[in-house]
Amino acid sequence: MFRAQSKALQELHREFGPFHFSVLAFPCNQFGDSEPRPSKDIESFARSNYGVTFPIFHKIKILGSEAEPAFRFLVDSSKKEPRWNFWKYLVNTEGQVVKFWRPEEPFEAIRPDIAALIRQMIIKKKEDL
Repeated sequence: MFRAQSKALQELHREFGPFHFSVLAFPCNQFGDSEPRPSKDIESFARSNYGVTFPIFHKIKILGSEAEPAFRFLVDSSKKEPRWNFWKYLVNTEGQVVKFWRPEEPFEAIRPDIAALIRQMIIKKKEDL
């Protein structure tokens, strides 16, 4: 799953970024000990094996009382707690969670939502000029 997810996320990052959209990766080892490696090793592996260029942050906890504040916000806003790695949240420029996806959802279902949000951002910027 890591390979397919990483490649698809990189494709989205390349297609829509870096000015209007960015993928931000937060590795986590709270799901079946699925990511036991140190943060630097995770980043190095993703960059060298899958050509990932989006930011990969240090490994964090996203569940429970030790969850990082950013993920507490995402979970509280969406009312959906991740059940496995590669859970995805789409956040608008106002910091609101507008959509989320489970790891098994196809990227073809994600792309239109990202494109629609970017269109809204561009239209709003033009109106503000």
